[in-house]
Amino acid sequence: MAKNGGNNQALVFGKILNEEQRQCLTWDIERGVPSTILPYAWQTDTCIGGWHYSQSVYRRGYKSPATVIHMLADIVSKNGNLLLNIPVRGDGTIDDKELKLVDGLRAWMEVNSEGIYGTRPWAVFGEGPASVGAALSGQGFNEGRGRPFTAEDVRYTAKGDALYVIVLGAPDKPLQLRNLGAAAGKLKGKIQSLSLLGSADKVEWRQDPEALVIQPRAHYPSSEAVVYKIAVKQD
Repeated sequence: MAKNGGNNQALVFGKILNEEQRQCLTWDIERGVPSTILPYAWQTDTCIGGWHYSQSVYRRGYKSPATVIHMLADIVSKNGNLLLNIPVRGDGTIDDKELKLVDGLRAWMEVNSEGIYGTRPWAVFGEGPASVGAALSGQGFNEGRGRPFTAEDVRYTAKGDALYVIVLGAPDKPLQLRNLGAAAGKLKGKIQSLSLLGSADKVEWRQDPEALVIQPRAHYPSSEAVVYKIAVKQD
């Protein structure tokens, strides 16, 4: 619940909602993600392992920082919010593996949060081999059922006159963004600049009719996912 101007405001979440219910309730998709951009804000709730702390889960291991970062980018690109559960031990602390995961997320966000916070979905959520996800089942539960993300998959977010291209990996070959090709007509303006978050080095790129092509580099600020910022001059 949030307090705004002296009036209490609250969000009410619900699961297995129809189209009409989603207009007044926030859809909570448990351990799942829709395959398209949704018109109303929604949320997924998931966990790095099990919902409650478990020594057996600790021994097996948790989700990696890369897995969570890829999930976050996919969710935000589709107008969603990620609620991530970090189970705590009986004394309220987290273990060394959980701490390593949280620190990995922190390090990535320090460089790339501009492409996440305050952004909105773009004309399309992304492109690449993993763009078609598994169908939702009941409350959600399609997490991990789709094709795994690679550096050939990208997710788009937008803020003001900036478009962010979140590459779900560190590309080692030219990145071809077909939705940003001149002939696609999705960019409502001309590209003024293209930069890589966390780097002051020049990015080599060109816009062909078929695709926007970004050349790879030897080193990236982040290995889990890299974020390009495109400044667009509106027509």
